[in-house]
Amino acid sequence: MRLHKPVLRASVPVCVLAGVSVAAWAAWLGWDQQYDVRPDGSTSGPYAVWQVVGLVLTLLVPVCWAAARGHSAAAVGGTTAGLTLAACVDWADDASGLFVVGVVLVMAGTFVATAVVSAVTDTLRRDLPLTR
Repeated sequence: MRLHKPVLRASVPVCVLAGVSVAAWAAWLGWDQQYDVRPDGSTSGPYAVWQVVGLVLTLLVPVCWAAARGHSAAAVGGTTAGLTLAACVDWADDASGLFVVGVVLVMAGTFVATAVVSAVTDTLRRDLPLTR
């Protein structure tokens, strides 16, 4: 089977954004697997707010970059696929099976957030002429 250049060229941004998303998940969230026990006995975690904010801000750059270059669909699809895959792999050891709910929520949230960011970036790109 021979891939046509347009198909191959269109899949590169998706794969790059998926890879960046998996790497960002590993850097920000992948190393923290322990729940924190507070003095009152309640638990939180395993992720702190600053870790999730760091992940979001890290991924904001490549999503905006891709959307500004006309790859809005790749920004949405690649980032959503990468974070969904990372969450599924990271949480798959949950014996209760409820990790699937979390993975679906990550997928839906990532899809909506990246779609909004990509649409705004694409709109700004069309309204503001870029000098080259």
